Amino acid sequence: MNQLLPQDFLYRMREMLGKDYEAFLSGYKNENYHAFRINTWKTDAASLFSAPPFSSAEGCFHAFEPQPVPWTKDGFYYPESLRFGKHPYHEAGVYYIQEPSAMLPAACLDAQPGEKILDLCAAPGGKSTQIACAMRQQGILVCNEIHPSRAKILSENIERMGIANAIVTNESPQTLSAVFPSYFDKVMVDAPCSGEGMFRKNEEACTQWSLENVSLCAKRQDMILDCADLCLRPGGRLVYSTCTFAPAENEGTISRFLTRHPQYRIVPVPLPKEAGHGHDEWDTSCHNGETAAGFPSSCGLLSDTIRLWPHEVRGEGHFAAILEKGPLFGDSHSVPLFQAEYALDGHTVTPLSKKASLARAGKKSGVKKAGGKSQTSSASLNLAMLSDFLKETLSLSLHGNLTLFGDQIYLLPSQCPDLSRLRLLRQGLHLGTLQKDRFVPSHALALFLKPSDVKNSYLLSSADREQSEACRRFINGEALPAQGRKGWYLVCIDGYSIGWGKQAGTMLKNHYPKGLRKSL
Repeated sequence: MNQLLPQDFLYRMREMLGKDYEAFLSGYKNENYHAFRINTWKTDAASLFSAPPFSSAEGCFHAFEPQPVPWTKDGFYYPESLRFGKHPYHEAGVYYIQEPSAMLPAACLDAQPGEKILDLCAAPGGKSTQIACAMRQQGILVCNEIHPSRAKILSENIERMGIANAIVTNESPQTLSAVFPSYFDKVMVDAPCSGEGMFRKNEEACTQWSLENVSLCAKRQDMILDCADLCLRPGGRLVYSTCTFAPAENEGTISRFLTRHPQYRIVPVPLPKEAGHGHDEWDTSCHNGETAAGFPSSCGLLSDTIRLWPHEVRGEGHFAAILEKGPLFGDSHSVPLFQAEYALDGHTVTPLSKKASLARAGKKSGVKKAGGKSQTSSASLNLAMLSDFLKETLSLSLHGNLTLFGDQIYLLPSQCPDLSRLRLLRQGLHLGTLQKDRFVPSHALALFLKPSDVKNSYLLSSADREQSEACRRFINGEALPAQGRKGWYLVCIDGYSIGWGKQAGTMLKNHYPKGLRKSL
């Protein structure tokens, strides 16, 4: 591995680390560490580690002694041989497989239920789902990714983890700062970087590295942080993180930001004994080779930032800084609320707008076809199908505002802001699809629900070999033999929902999404 490391990188690391350089270099001989983080919306450590074993080694939580990741209470290391990515619990969103060091920044954010939080560079979703667990489905979580293909993966992970209060956007930081001025209580910026901390895990990152790319990343990080500042309310918290060692992208980025924004201060936090501090002497490593202007002493010390070194911790390289915005520079802004079309109270849907009322009454709604003629919204007319589904299927009462996204219907987070100017992939909990003569519940709704939330469930146990194999067949798209009254059934394994089935005759028809089906 050492032969693949760029020479300019090695030279700089020798200058940075001095006597610790050889230990750092020897760390590349170690194997990667593997970890997962428990989805505390669905379970806890005691329940998970007492789960019955599946019939194969991939499913055996008893096969190892759980060792916690030091900087988060819900993360645990696991041996790669157990292949937890192939476990049915993974498809049920019971946990999220995540690089151990990457669990640090969201823990630093200290998200709380009811807050308004922005994850500005969120894909693939590890930090967003960690934040969501802390929020307990309360408040508003905006998860953004500028690259469309990565935004899709982000949205899929939000769905898999059963998160109901997340809005997934595909926007630039500049657009979000214009739409949400001084709006968020907290902002997470896991910035795009040169990826030096991932060299051991990803050899391709070595071949793409250059000093020029470090400079480009640092300039981009400056822009992203300036946009994050515009989104954060006075008194709010901003956490900045990277997976690189470059001072220009870490201490240098924070130094430049504090010079431009002296209303911020670095928040010192108690560190796990495995973690290290940033370095005050590295604040002059600017992206363009110039010396950084000193920031006010009231902003704190760069040594209060956090570094994880792969030769000192069981994880890859990471940097994090916790910043607090002073209250003296402006006030929080109220953003207009989303103008929802319908309200949901228990199982009853009520029109909130004149357009929705006309559509429910069967009158022309004013929606234009390409030829210019008005047509009635068939999706709006079929909202009665949603009410019928909720009454027949759920024992849980859902409340809030609804919106139509084409023929898809979403339950919006409480106090949802205006989203009309944004490219959206997800806006709260996706309830399902309104078709011509029926309502089809979404996979997202299934993964949000628990067996106690529905009137009909198909319960499988991993302690039974035949049932554990039936679970795998279901995830692969197969129908299951079943007896019962007609209707929708929530299919569950050990009490964790994995999807919808529909009883017809002696079979439970499979409604697991075709794009997600796989052989485990």
